[in-house]
Amino acid sequence: MRRRSGLVQALMMVGVLGLAAGAPRLAPAHCDTLDGPVIAAARAALEKGDVTPILKWVQKEDEHAIHEAFEKTLAVRAKGPEAKALADMYFFETLVRIHRAGEGAPYTGLKASEPALAVAGADKALETGSADSLVKLVTDDVAEGIKKRFTRTLELKKHADESTEKGREFVASYVDFTHYVEGLHEAATKSAGHHGGAEAKAKAEGGAHHAH
Repeated sequence: MRRRSGLVQALMMVGVLGLAAGAPRLAPAHCDTLDGPVIAAARAALEKGDVTPILKWVQKEDEHAIHEAFEKTLAVRAKGPEAKALADMYFFETLVRIHRAGEGAPYTGLKASEPALAVAGADKALETGSADSLVKLVTDDVAEGIKKRFTRTLELKKHADESTEKGREFVASYVDFTHYVEGLHEAATKSAGHHGGAEAKAKAEGGAHHAH
């Protein structure tokens, strides 16, 4: 890792942020997925009958609400398989809704989709105790994104003065290129909490629009 360029070293952190800054697509919130860590913790807690392990996913002031929902869920689960399924889903939705609210994020329902590659890679790294594969995944994608935009912008720059139309094409590519690298660098060099990548992206893009 030390042999990599300073820029690439900084951008390694973008994997944890989901490559949010300047990326063409935004990954769904991992905690909203049925196979995400929040629901996994909830399933285990319900099977054990112990709410304690999932309290870390909510704010302290929300613990009472989770305790209450948990007890109701346990009571209904005992009434049979169908009741158990409905009760579990009620608890999952309640937990994720409160978890999201505690982050200042909206709750839009549980998702069945797979997590983004970078998020899945981050989870895998924590499971295996090694971030090597995650670093490669992120730095490869970042390098490809930079080189692709750089090559296009450099080529357009050669013809920018030939006509106003070609000049505007260059400017559009230049803005995309600079916003992309600025957003990545902002996300990589500033500390952020959960969902901080999206916030960094918004801030970086806002500043870039003012700059241009």
